[in-house]
Amino acid sequence: MSNIVLISGSPSPNSKTASIAKRLQKKLIERNHRADWIEVRELPAEDLLYANFQSPSIANAHTLIKAADAVIVLSPVYKGSYTGILKTFLDLLPEKIFVDKIVAPVVTGGTIAHLLSIEYAFKPIFSLLGAKEILHGVFILDANVQWNAKGEVFLAKEAEERIQRSLEDLLKATERKAFPTI
Repeated sequence: MSNIVLISGSPSPNSKTASIAKRLQKKLIERNHRADWIEVRELPAEDLLYANFQSPSIANAHTLIKAADAVIVLSPVYKGSYTGILKTFLDLLPEKIFVDKIVAPVVTGGTIAHLLSIEYAFKPIFSLLGAKEILHGVFILDANVQWNAKGEVFLAKEAEERIQRSLEDLLKATERKAFPTI
């Protein structure tokens, strides 16, 4: 059983990105993994804006990340990068908090032009935070995320396959980390 933290940088509670985070959390829990979810938009805005490192909410988020085997960072892409609220949160993380963590980006965007944001925006910040193993990541076009009549999110087949493959890669990596070969 792995301990995985999902960090959602979506500023909206009903966004496609937040729906994907909920879906991933549910899949992880169904497979008997611990899956904590940090919704950055739920953290006190004043603590984020004024870089309140003493905030109990921020300290709790740090504790969850430090205890994790893996971190999935989810964000919509605006102007070629992750959201401002996610940037504010990442700025409050200790410099090497991702050391010994497997990190996987999951990104949603309106056009394929945002695909490279994983390589040019996400991976560099993960490296600065100490991540040595950053998985390929998943970029999902907004058009490939829909809601059914019950308000449940579903992904286009190709997007579903890629998110499932990424989840499998993450779980295999956490297993390798837990049981290294000699």
